[in-house]
Amino acid sequence: MTIPNPITYFISLPKRKRIIAGSAAGGFLLFILYLTAFGGSSSARDILVAPVKGDFIVSIVTTGELQAKNSIEIKGPEQARAAGIWQMKISNLIAEGTVVKQGQFVAELDKAEIANRLKESELSVQKLEAQFTQAVLDSTLALSQARDELVNLVFGLEEKKIVLDQSSYEAPAVRRQAQIDYDRTERTIAQAKKNYVTKTRQSIAKIQAVEADLLKERQKMETLRAVMMQFTILAPADGMVVYAREWNGKKKVVGATVSPWEPTVATLPDLTMMESITYVNEVDIQKIVTGQDVTLRLDADPNKKLSGTVTQVANIGEQRPNSDSKVFEVRIIIKDRDTTLRPAMTTANEITVAKLPNVLSIPLEAVHTQDSTTFVYVKNGSSYKQEVKLGLQNDNAAVVLQGVSESDEVYLSPPPDAAELKLRSLKVPS
Repeated sequence: MTIPNPITYFISLPKRKRIIAGSAAGGFLLFILYLTAFGGSSSARDILVAPVKGDFIVSIVTTGELQAKNSIEIKGPEQARAAGIWQMKISNLIAEGTVVKQGQFVAELDKAEIANRLKESELSVQKLEAQFTQAVLDSTLALSQARDELVNLVFGLEEKKIVLDQSSYEAPAVRRQAQIDYDRTERTIAQAKKNYVTKTRQSIAKIQAVEADLLKERQKMETLRAVMMQFTILAPADGMVVYAREWNGKKKVVGATVSPWEPTVATLPDLTMMESITYVNEVDIQKIVTGQDVTLRLDADPNKKLSGTVTQVANIGEQRPNSDSKVFEVRIIIKDRDTTLRPAMTTANEITVAKLPNVLSIPLEAVHTQDSTTFVYVKNGSSYKQEVKLGLQNDNAAVVLQGVSESDEVYLSPPPDAAELKLRSLKVPS
């Protein structure tokens, strides 16, 4: 069997394996070095490796996306609900990544619906203004007539008074009739005065009702005008425009909608402090805690290595688009400042979940199990099967707590005479 070139083999590994191998997999590196040293055409069954003593790292590798930890939101109309606008469609956007100054144009929303609403409101205001004017005129006329009637009644009372005075020389029946007419006119005047007060109040109430409707419609019209002005979205500060994402994870584009509940169209990120947002599956999330060290690499520049720290781990899982399993959001703050970092860059995050100093480890390829017994094939002068007790494991190697020493060599695959070898238990001294 021909052994592949180790460098070619390393490069051909999946990205996840390469990152772990490059950072912590001592056993795997030893395997590569062994291939380099012994090369040639040896059988895979004859490959021997020595346990490695050193730091052992267990890590979880995930894919993340950069975003600014702090940013200023660029929002659409925040009073859209008050104006009765529930969906606003984006009609124009500047290119993402554009560096803008405060007050510079960023986006435009479709004004067709709100323009129609504003026109209807303006017509309603004109109608209510006419009704208000009519109510004032009607009240003025009605009260004027009531005052004239009251004045006429007062003149009539004076006439009745003259008749009453002149009746003093008349028969008792005539005097009595004159007195009755005078009293009736007095009562009529008193009733007219009460009616005038009632009519005044009635007119005021009618005018106030129309005026209230007018003020309400004017306020609605002014709100629509103010909201319509906000349909042209300007930058609230200097910065680089990064568009917000919709519920499905896609970024805002021309034709996308903005709702009053989520009015953010874009953000102006603070590029001096960046973080990587990643998602960890429900199997590995128990291993992640805040404060863990993280090594990050950029897909755009794999040679660049950044350091970070886990700052937040979600307590509740979520279903991400195109994913069948639940994942948990993990936020990683980047400790290194780098002016080349940009939002939405993809990162490979290697989260160190455990690190043991100065321990013995062997490749997982060398570990075998039979009848719940874990063992390795050892060559120390002669070959034999040796039961081992293992500790932490990563994707490539396992810590050996008991069973082999640095002076031993283990087979990566069972040797040709594996069936004939006897198992040495941990209870039996070697």
